[in-house]
Amino acid sequence: MSGTVTESPIRIFLLLENRLLRDALSRLFRKRSDLVVVGCGGQEECSPQALSETQCDVLALDFFDTGWLPINLRLRAANLLAVKAILIGMNGDTEQFIAAVCGGVTGYLLKEASISEVVAAVHLTSRGEAVCPPKLCASLFQYVSQMATGESRSSFAGRPDLTRRQQQLVALVAQGLTNKEIAARLNLSEYTVKNHIHRIMKQVDAESRNEAVETILSYGYSLNVHERLA
Repeated sequence: MSGTVTESPIRIFLLLENRLLRDALSRLFRKRSDLVVVGCGGQEECSPQALSETQCDVLALDFFDTGWLPINLRLRAANLLAVKAILIGMNGDTEQFIAAVCGGVTGYLLKEASISEVVAAVHLTSRGEAVCPPKLCASLFQYVSQMATGESRSSFAGRPDLTRRQQQLVALVAQGLTNKEIAARLNLSEYTVKNHIHRIMKQVDAESRNEAVETILSYGYSLNVHERLA
């Protein structure tokens, strides 16, 4: 006796702020036999606990918020580390992309992505594969290379090896600017700035922003905020 093995449909939760996109994807996905929409809504309508109860396989978001990334404690508390997260409708900001990858996202789709590409990303991420826009792949390889080089250098010298971007951020922190003000000044997202500053504090073993500035200055950095970035 023989028979075919039918794969269970992928359970997807649409956590989308754009209501038109949310409704459109929900209608399209509900027509497919390979996908099951187990929930949808915006941030204010959902919670990690409610998300956990759906037992979804893939979480789709159309916004970048570190609070909703798999590595974050809010999701860890709800036993959602196994959920595969994909961001859709994103821009080509390489720093935001890297921050998303560091936060546990395994799929990152740009605004120009088609419906078929979104469906393909859901299938790939549910199988444990990653989805990355080709034009952002180079930045990911560069980031990994820089991290490896930075770790190597730190083992031989006590002086932190700050990138030009990091030096510029610290210079703005030294001026007393908030994350929101720094984001506006550098045309970055506030979450990207927060991620950078947290990484810098960890790099110099500082418990506060001011302590990080003082430590970095003690290593001889001039912190010229007007320095042109490469």
